[in-house]
Amino acid sequence: MKNLTFKQLRYFEALARHGHFRRAAEACGISQPALSMQIKELEEEVGIELFERGARQIRLTGFGEEFAPRIRSILRSIDELGDLARASQGTLVGRLRIGVIPTVAPYLLPTLLGNLSRLHKGIDIHVRETQTPRLIRELEEGRLDTAIVALPVSEPALTEIALFTENFVLVRAGEDEGKPVPDPEALREMRLLLLEEGHCFRDQALSFCNVDVRATPSRDFLDASSLSTLVQMVDAGIGITLIPEMAVPVETRSASVSVVRFRDPQPSRTIGMVWRKTSPLAKQLVQISEAVRRSTDTLRRQHNALALTETPPA
Repeated sequence: MKNLTFKQLRYFEALARHGHFRRAAEACGISQPALSMQIKELEEEVGIELFERGARQIRLTGFGEEFAPRIRSILRSIDELGDLARASQGTLVGRLRIGVIPTVAPYLLPTLLGNLSRLHKGIDIHVRETQTPRLIRELEEGRLDTAIVALPVSEPALTEIALFTENFVLVRAGEDEGKPVPDPEALREMRLLLLEEGHCFRDQALSFCNVDVRATPSRDFLDASSLSTLVQMVDAGIGITLIPEMAVPVETRSASVSVVRFRDPQPSRTIGMVWRKTSPLAKQLVQISEAVRRSTDTLRRQHNALALTETPPA
């Protein structure tokens, strides 16, 4: 296999990831026939089929399944060579691929991206917003440089840096303004609106309410794909929900809801940055983490200016 090209390996990885020629071609910025030709030449060079071609979906063959992780490892090593060259310049320039969970991205990114652009003039930021398991997988595969997620992640291959801790607040109908704040036991008896499965914030909310969904599969939960939908459902009188404080200014500005803090100990989460321990950009990513902290401080000052309902004394 002397004639394998870097381009073919990139195209193979894209097709293995997307399972579809058109989507893979779009991701690679080439035409579908060009991608098909490169994959065919790769298979001819390897001497065995790497993909099982169905009418609607492309699947890796048994050999392709064994081939894929090795190719990803090669591509990751090549990317790290580029990162090593960038790291030697002392300042962060060029492409930076950041993953962010959906319950942080809409609220932090506008401030963060502006700060990063001012601090690092030569930076080209690419943002990926998706749930934590996918971010971690893409980080380990070398498709992201770093990710902003809820900690802990507890992956041995990743470095974790805690950035800030924020509390959760209760969102309920506007007509409930001034009513006693329910404790976790009382919350279990209410109609709790949650994010759909896969969001770490869902698990954190359930943990605070001490609800085990597996033990109560018949429990009437309503799931949504975003915090915005949850707040609008509360506004419509469907139930109550919990959201992180960071989201309050954005999500409640167009909803007639009551937002109140819980009594101590308040439910909270720790947000941090993670990256591969082998990343040559580790020093620069520490600098990025400081920019995230500063952006969060800015958001916190703005949030403190809002009139959140205080918890009445017990």
